[in-house]
Amino acid sequence: MLRVLGVLLLAFWFGTALSATGPDAATAKLIQALGLEQSPQPVREAPYWQTPRRIVVVMEARQRESRPDAVAWLQEVAGDAEFVVAPSRDAAAKLLDGADVLLGYCSHETLKHGKNLRYILNYSAGVDKCTSSPLIRERDLLVTNMRRIYGPGIAEHTIGMMYMLTRKLHVFHDRQREQQWDRGAVQRNEMWELQGRTLLIVGLGGVGTEIARRASALGMRVLATRNSSREGPDFVAYVGLSDELSELAAQADVVVNATPLTAATTGLFDRKFFSKMKPGAYFINVGRGKSVVTGDLIEALNSGRLGGAALDVQDPEPLPAGHPLWNASNIVITPHISAGSDAQMQRFWLLVRENLRRYTQGEHMLNVVDIERGY
Repeated sequence: MLRVLGVLLLAFWFGTALSATGPDAATAKLIQALGLEQSPQPVREAPYWQTPRRIVVVMEARQRESRPDAVAWLQEVAGDAEFVVAPSRDAAAKLLDGADVLLGYCSHETLKHGKNLRYILNYSAGVDKCTSSPLIRERDLLVTNMRRIYGPGIAEHTIGMMYMLTRKLHVFHDRQREQQWDRGAVQRNEMWELQGRTLLIVGLGGVGTEIARRASALGMRVLATRNSSREGPDFVAYVGLSDELSELAAQADVVVNATPLTAATTGLFDRKFFSKMKPGAYFINVGRGKSVVTGDLIEALNSGRLGGAALDVQDPEPLPAGHPLWNASNIVITPHISAGSDAQMQRFWLLVRENLRRYTQGEHMLNVVDIERGY
């Protein structure tokens, strides 16, 4: 009997020790590949921290389909915490009574109903719906997000949109639908080669860095701006601060917005900005729709000031039928789906589990949101 008890205690100790030793190989590789940053202090030092007791996890169709065993898999790193599954983000708000952890979405409704929440793991990279709530500054809690997790998919979508514009593929696709063999639909000299062209990335964060990596590999000269510093990877030729945006825009053949939505980036791309861009240059938005003054963009396109635009995000969103943006000159529109890929949800679940493990153990957290900065 004592031998059996000893074996059970050893197994319990070994399992506990294993869960506390750090990420598994796949997660460690992900952290390194995407450069995920951890908090300077372990979360156990925060006054609000406690081991999770009641965890609400949002499991909408995309989460359920990608990982049907998610709750059992997460339970392995969450100790004795009780899990409550919410079938939607709206339903989650009604299940937050007594919950101290939410795996889902941070919003005003979340904060209003989740009075005992100590940690919110936000499923999206953008946190503007969270930081715009006055309640977030009245509470002492932790918010992490999914920044950099969606970067590879968004970056490849951006490159695809850039090729669509610069090779005029949207024009030929329209001719295809009309069953027209029209070799003169586009002048040959209007079809750019990207090698040697200049790309400006506004917002050199996780997404911006992945775009820069791919553009540099295509032979483009990459410039960027960021709010925090001039530091950047070797494949970015120059990193400027936000007050250098107009000067750098004048040098760029293609400008990509990859910024989060904050007070500083709302309405950033307006008539004045578009007037600073090279005549005939292209504009791509994979950041947030409200960063662009839609009417000013339409004017710049229809006047020929811009060569074209590609938007994965719009204002308003969803873009209603009949809106003039649909029929603006030389425009490519996708419905806020650039993050999607066959590998997206694998990265997503690895980070969800790893941050839950770290929170349960009181360790340094990944992707901590700075509420004041808004990302």
